[in-house]
Amino acid sequence: MNTTYKLKSKQDSIPESTLNLKLKQIKHEIAIISGKGGVGKSTIAINLAASFALKEKKNKIGVLDADIHGPCVPKMLGLKGQKLIGGPAGMIFPVKGPLGMKVVSIDFILSNDDTPVIWRGPLKMRAIQQFLSDIIWGNLDFLFIDLPPGTGDEPLSIMQLIPDIDGVIIVTMPSEVSQDVVKKAISFARHLKVPIIGIIENMSGFVCPKCGTEFEIFKAGGGKKIANDLSIPYLGKIPIDPQICVESDKGMPFIISTPNSLTAKAFNSIVMKIQKFINKTSMEEKK
Repeated sequence: MNTTYKLKSKQDSIPESTLNLKLKQIKHEIAIISGKGGVGKSTIAINLAASFALKEKKNKIGVLDADIHGPCVPKMLGLKGQKLIGGPAGMIFPVKGPLGMKVVSIDFILSNDDTPVIWRGPLKMRAIQQFLSDIIWGNLDFLFIDLPPGTGDEPLSIMQLIPDIDGVIIVTMPSEVSQDVVKKAISFARHLKVPIIGIIENMSGFVCPKCGTEFEIFKAGGGKKIANDLSIPYLGKIPIDPQICVESDKGMPFIISTPNSLTAKAFNSIVMKIQKFINKTSMEEKK
């Protein structure tokens, strides 16, 4: 009989060899990071996952919500209240999300929405390791990892556990504060020798919900400037669109629910650049 999954103790952890075998079943791993919170990183992460799931409707997608203290992926994918279920030999079944995406989050093992996660670094790293090694991910084309803001334990754990990660996507917004801290995220990735796929400037401009016209209401272009100054690919910008918040609260990626919106079209342009990066690196690895 299946039971709700609980994290294992240190003594019961699965060996590293098992983790390596699991990672070999995943073709591409992409992490989404930011220097600070509130820039819409999780929104970008789930819509990236949905976009690649929609691509020719053949990609097998996994989403790992690695934000231990503030998981929000389940809410954005309409999966609140779901639980991870134990399977054979101590393995775990992921939760099935929209478009067949396999989703894992700490939120799926908490007793209720008000339960805080009061853990130090080693325990968080152990949890992330188990989410990678114990989950029955199966064969995946892409695993998208939504990391918490900053450069703390969780991002470091992911980079150490997945040494061959395809790269990171850095999300920022037009404010000067965001631009200052995003440089730390860039330095973090470079220090760990992790490829930087590019920068996305989120909440850049405003799309009128009535007429669909885009207006620049804040300072714009900061993400592109940083990309140019630090020789990093600039993937594009996503405007502020009130409908994004509405769809997130409903638990539906906007790329699915509003595919013809200006925001979705801007996002699709970014997705094409990411796919181009993946194709290029895949070709180089074959040489």
